[in-house]
Amino acid sequence: MKNIFLGIMTLIFTLNLQAQAIQYQISFDNAIHHEAEIKASFTNLDAGVFSVRMGRSSPGRYAIHEFAKNVYNLKATDGNGKLLNIHRPNPYQWNITDHNGEVNVSYTLYADRGDGTYAQVDETHAHLNIPATFIYSPQLTEREIVVDVDVRKDLNWKVATQLEKLSDTKFRAPDFQYFMDSPIEISDFSLRQFEVEQNGKTQTVEFVLHHNGTEAELDTYFEQVKNIVLAQKDVFGELPNFDFGKYTFLACYIPNASGDGMEHRNSTILTDREGLAEGGMRNNIGTVSHEFFHAWNVERIRPQSLEPFNYAEANMSGELWFAEGFTSYYTNLILCRAGIITPEEYIEGLTGTFNYVWNSPGRQFFNPIEMSYQAPFVDAATSVDPVNRENTFISYYSYGSMLGLALDLSLRENKLNLDDYFKLVWETFGKSETPYTIDDLHQTLVKYAGKEFGDHFFNYYIYKSEMPNYGNLFQTVGVTLKQATEQPYFGASVAINQFGAGIIQRNTQIGTPAYQAGLERGDVIMTVNNTPLSSNQSFNDFISQFEVGDTLKVAYNRYGVPKTTTVVLTGNPAYGIQLVEKEGDKPRKKVLKNRRDWLKVE
Repeated sequence: MKNIFLGIMTLIFTLNLQAQAIQYQISFDNAIHHEAEIKASFTNLDAGVFSVRMGRSSPGRYAIHEFAKNVYNLKATDGNGKLLNIHRPNPYQWNITDHNGEVNVSYTLYADRGDGTYAQVDETHAHLNIPATFIYSPQLTEREIVVDVDVRKDLNWKVATQLEKLSDTKFRAPDFQYFMDSPIEISDFSLRQFEVEQNGKTQTVEFVLHHNGTEAELDTYFEQVKNIVLAQKDVFGELPNFDFGKYTFLACYIPNASGDGMEHRNSTILTDREGLAEGGMRNNIGTVSHEFFHAWNVERIRPQSLEPFNYAEANMSGELWFAEGFTSYYTNLILCRAGIITPEEYIEGLTGTFNYVWNSPGRQFFNPIEMSYQAPFVDAATSVDPVNRENTFISYYSYGSMLGLALDLSLRENKLNLDDYFKLVWETFGKSETPYTIDDLHQTLVKYAGKEFGDHFFNYYIYKSEMPNYGNLFQTVGVTLKQATEQPYFGASVAINQFGAGIIQRNTQIGTPAYQAGLERGDVIMTVNNTPLSSNQSFNDFISQFEVGDTLKVAYNRYGVPKTTTVVLTGNPAYGIQLVEKEGDKPRKKVLKNRRDWLKVE
């Protein structure tokens, strides 16, 4: 009798939850004009004002995005079909009154950007980032959610998402946070998948691709995806336990998409204009590597500062140098380990990021934590006023990537490595999904590598912005680091137009010859040492005829007023990074072993 009673109570509880579930319906009859029609049903409501709103931020993005700007024709009715009063207290919220415990909202959404932040609807697909698509009620965030998709059968559309599948067109989220983190791709896509056996369970990894290419191209690309998944699994020792036993790559490589990648708990968005046969086979695979690494680092190894994610405000975190930056370090390292790029390509590919980070004056203003705080201003954020980021900002992706490199090579000098540090962070915080702080990362490094090592790394390179000794670190793996100091350096990005005028494109950086000479963005250089510039020659080629230490007389216009200044050329501060073999040296066996252990290649 007790079991029967418990069964009845469970059934009643389940039916009650289903009755309270938020129901969405979405259709695309006017997809040709980028419109979706959306209906939302909210039941069992308390009396009084009922509020719905559009999000202002999105998972993995930290800036404000006013998604409400694309919502119109919004109406609300009660359970009897009565039209309800709506008041707008702010640009992104609708307050609804006089309901009878049920509110049904309908609206039109305009959507025409296919990437990881926005939504795009047209006759090729419906690409839906949830915060950019669906209104929500801040009063009902604990309720489960059901989405019913009216697919365009005439376009052979299918639905792919990390949401729990109830049918081919109906899907469920257990609550608001999971729903907002679950993008949906609706198109005539192709699908590949493979299974990984782990701890007695089967984990399925599937790759959904909406593209205009061939099935053979997808087969080739998917082999690379599998190699990436398995190489990253080796870093952590296991895959995460994906909800519903599945991880889904949602890729759109089509001309009307915008290049992007965006991680989610059990899926990721991958978008680009390049098809696989048009350069995407090579150019897009790095995003696959970066975003899948996030399945551990940021989705489950989660900064406390991002919990819970706030969809009504910008989200600030001081840990992005680790969450995004260390993920960026592994992005190309994994491509090398998976055999997709060669060790030489990987090593030489470090050069651009290295020079960007370590030749930037931004380090004198902000450490990696403070650079991370800048995310709401730079992460797909928009502004119309000029900023001075050339002098004050270093991307936390790039900064953290170079710090990850330094930490890995430093640990390897002590017969340790970054992979095993990540395993410890995973075991301590990720598997239990316990949000971490910067101090947690610090103390975990102390636990792994010792107090002296852990304190030194954080005290000098995280809490401060000093530069590790990369020359020595690179030597341990047979890599050279040299500056091209014999090359003359002007220190400004100059584009010569068809009339032979050299226009300075960006703010000049502090300490460069151009900055010291008082030149600035927008200045128009007319002559150098009384010699006019030529549209047939790049400015850098023009400068290369001079020597380090030469003094140049520069005639330029600023706001239409002729001016002159003198620029003293210095040596180029840029570093070159390459294997020692390219300089004719033969690395010692121990050094080659260190390199093989690092890159995991023979």
